[in-house]
Amino acid sequence: MCVGIPGQIVEIVDAETDTAVVEICGVRRAVNIACVAGDERSHAKCVGQWVLVHVGFAMSRLDPLEAQKTLELLRELGEMEEELSAIAEREGRASG
Repeated sequence: MCVGIPGQIVEIVDAETDTAVVEICGVRRAVNIACVAGDERSHAKCVGQWVLVHVGFAMSRLDPLEAQKTLELLRELGEMEEELSAIAEREGRASG
C-alpha cells in the first residue's frame, strides 16, 4: 500500500530541478514538485500550496481543508496504533 502525507510547500530551493522545501507536521524536507508545478513552471505560485507527498515527490495538490482533515486522521490512526501496542504489551506481560 502506498501512503501519501499532506505537506505545505514553504520554499522553492531550485526551480531548474523542481526542488522545494515542504513542511510536514513541523518537519521540513526537500521534495520534487515537478508533478504539481504545472506546465508554465510558475514555481512562485506553488509556495503555500498543500500537496500530497510520497517518497520525496509531491504527487498532487490538495485543498487546505482536505489536507488538515487527512493530517488529523493520520494522527488519530497513530494514536490508535500506540494504544493497540500498549494493550498487546500489557496482555503479553499478563499471560507470561
